[in-house]
Parts: sequence; C-alpha cells; structure tokens
Amino acid sequence: MQGAESDIGLAAIYAARRRLVGRVVRTPLVRSRALSRRFDAEVYLKLETRQPTGAFKLRGATHMLGALIERHGREALARGVTTASTGNHGRAVAHAAAEVGIPAVICLSTLVPDNKVAAIRDLGAEARRCGASQDAAFDEVARLVAEEGMTLIPPFDDPLIVAGQATIGLELMEDQPELDRVIVGLSGGGLLGGIGAAIKAIRPATRITGVSLSAGAAMWESLRAGHPVEVAEVASLADSLGGGIGLENRCTFALVQRVMDDHYQVSEAAIAAAMVSLLEEEKLLVEGAAAVGLAAIEAHGLDIRGQKVALILSGNGVSLETFDRARALANSVGTSCH
Repeated sequence: MQGAESDIGLAAIYAARRRLVGRVVRTPLVRSRALSRRFDAEVYLKLETRQPTGAFKLRGATHMLGALIERHGREALARGVTTASTGNHGRAVAHAAAEVGIPAVICLSTLVPDNKVAAIRDLGAEARRCGASQDAAFDEVARLVAEEGMTLIPPFDDPLIVAGQATIGLELMEDQPELDRVIVGLSGGGLLGGIGAAIKAIRPATRITGVSLSAGAAMWESLRAGHPVEVAEVASLADSLGGGIGLENRCTFALVQRVMDDHYQVSEAAIAAAMVSLLEEEKLLVEGAAAVGLAAIEAHGLDIRGQKVALILSGNGVSLETFDRARALANSVGTSCH
C-alpha cells in the first residue's frame, strides 16, 4: 500500500473503535428468516439504521472530529467545521459538532432530499444549498476553508473517516466470524473500503461485494477507467450513492481496488423493489442506498445458497414521499423481491 491508504490498518481501526465507545451505537446484526428461507442461505442484516442519526456516517464523522480535537485541541476548530454531503454525512457532522459545541456549515446540492436538509438544520447546523451537484457543494466548502478558516470533515476520502466506518467490519467479524460474503453499497468508497479493510485483515476469505447505481456511478466508471473520473450526477432513490469520488482521490479509490472482490450495478426498479420488500418482510423502512444489497442479489441472481451473507442496511433517511415513489415504481414495472 502507498500513501494515505496505508494508514487504514487494524491498529488504526481498533484505535477508532476506542474513540467511538459511548459516542455511537454498536449496531445489531440480525438474521432475516424471510431472506434466509428465500435464498437458502443464512442472511444477516447489519442495522446501521439504529445509529442516532439513522446512518453509518456517524462513525466516521465522530471519529475524525474526536481525533482532530485530541491532536490539535478544541481551539483549532473554533471557526467551525464544514463538509459537502448527499445528506447522511452532513447530518453526522452536524450531530458530532453539536456534541462538542462546535459550529457546522453543511453544503448540499439541490439533489439532496428536503427531509435530509431539515434533519441537518434540526441539529443546529447551517444547511447551505449550493448548485446541482456535489462538486458545486464542494466548491463552497473549499471557499469556507480558505477564506473563513473552517475545518473540513470530508465525506469519505480520509483515513480517519474510513477507520471510523471500518469499525462496522470489526463488529461483523465478532458477531459472525465465518461470514462468506458482505454486500455493501458503493459510492465514494469509505464504507466499503473501511469494512473491507477490517474484514480482509481478519478473514481474507470473506468476499466483499460492492453495489453501485446503474447511472451516475462515479466509482464504477473510475474503476473501469483505472483512475478517478468525473461522472454527471443523476437523481436516484438511492440518493446517498450519488456524487463523485474526487479526481485527486487520496485513499478510497485504491482501497476499494484492493479489498473489493466483485461489483454490480442495480437499476431504480430493482432498488424500489428491495425497499418495498424490506418494509413488507422485515418491517424496516430504509433509504434506497440501504436496499441495494438485496437489489443486487435479486437483479443479478447471485448464488448465495448455503452461505453466511451480511447486507449492510446503511441508513433510514427516506421520506414517506420517496418511499411512495419507490412503491409506485415497483408496482408499475411488476418488479418484486418475492
């Protein structure tokens, strides 16, 4: 490993867990009877929906903020923290900043759903709309850092963020040490890269499967090209999986290349069907990004018979309006996860 990616080893991940004790939830890993029966497998659901902010992003944001305070003191962050987000990371930064009494400005594109913007404001942070893409939101973040002295808490491409997300991998290995496969939504790579780094260090045989959108998937196109590329963002039920990976990506691109074993794309119809299935069968109302693991198994006919498989239910930040759209789409195309 070279550069920043080399900072994400087991020592760093265990250090992250120590920093997060009492600040985030050790989320449950529950066996799904319905999915286990349907796929003739042992299917487990990792409920990151149980975090106080409703998504896994709280781990990385809380860890990075805590590490910065340890290293540089609270006064170094007196001007506040900022980030660009598709919603969940912004809410996580707002929550973590409020916990330590530091102001936060969260920059978001117009593609971010209103319910996620409202959740950020409810935590006391400023939610600032900036253009029609995450790149436009990042331009405002860069200005805030350069001109107003704020500190960046990046959404994924930083070893401290990735180490925080990687604590999920430790929990998976402790709860089910013989997992055959873990299926993870993939966008910027912080979640998959972190989980993969932890699991591959403990049990290299476990397969790490990434799932991306069928359109506007920057990591998918970057992996195909062999280097980070720009991809136009599109609206999606899985809005959390939108956004670029950064042309100057420091760690997650290389990390995903190293730890991911296979990679699939899923359509809006497949995501919609999986969202409906998880509500009907598991009584879990989840956002589109949390449903892509199930969508991939169904849409691509993944053969998981006889295996122990974990699906990462990454967040619950979905409005009823968005879920109604998902249900309507699933019904209109006759798609079902049954």
